[in-house]
Amino acid sequence: MSTILDRILEHKRLEVAARRNHRSHANLLTDCKSVPATRGFTRSLVENAASGAPSIIAEIKRASPSKGLIRAEFDPPALAQSYAQGGATCLSVLTDRQFFQGADSYLQSARAAVSLPVLRKDFVVDRYQLAESRVLGADCVLLIVSALPSTQLSELYQEAHELGLDTLIEVHDREEMDQALSLSPTLIGVNNRNLRTFEVSLETSLALKSVLPDGTTLVSESGINTREDVQTLRLAGINCFLVGEAFMRADDPGRKLREMFY
Repeated sequence: MSTILDRILEHKRLEVAARRNHRSHANLLTDCKSVPATRGFTRSLVENAASGAPSIIAEIKRASPSKGLIRAEFDPPALAQSYAQGGATCLSVLTDRQFFQGADSYLQSARAAVSLPVLRKDFVVDRYQLAESRVLGADCVLLIVSALPSTQLSELYQEAHELGLDTLIEVHDREEMDQALSLSPTLIGVNNRNLRTFEVSLETSLALKSVLPDGTTLVSESGINTREDVQTLRLAGINCFLVGEAFMRADDPGRKLREMFY
């Protein structure tokens, strides 16, 4: 039976093909040469966490396949400013339109409103999207191990860095963790939500933290909803977090961030 991830990836391949017909990959690569420097997504997270403070990737997300509409009042620049004032280290912006009601313009307007580095949160299935992300102004891209054959994962990881993009490699279990670690990445995102069943457990991050080598930083993603959740993870030595829904459902996302982390 087809899972939601399978459907997302199938649609994403069709979407990329349509975009490529509208604007060529060669054109994007040419434009990459004249875009401003990136803001140091990985550096910001690692340096902040090393100081003993929590490093928080605050997510701008309007909807999801599992929860439907999450936030009706949706103003990406205002949300970015609220997060910056609340103490976020970086932003994550959903750009997938079909399943998350995202848009490229959300990333551009959010990034223009603040000085924080920004992750383009989307489903990368083609190198075209790397050049596209760089031109849009992203500082980092997400590479999901379960969405990519190992050879393609390695190729995309290498090309992203050649374009000046940082990468957050997302895993869900030990097998995927081992595959990601073969690339010697600086950042690994552990998604506590199983993308095939959508069940969530912080134990996923806790278990995988125990096999993390020195020099690699773990970002715990999904299922972080309370101050107690944060304390549980921090006691285990996890100091980098990606949080979206808990903030998006709050009247004041920046205040919610401060309440949970500070």
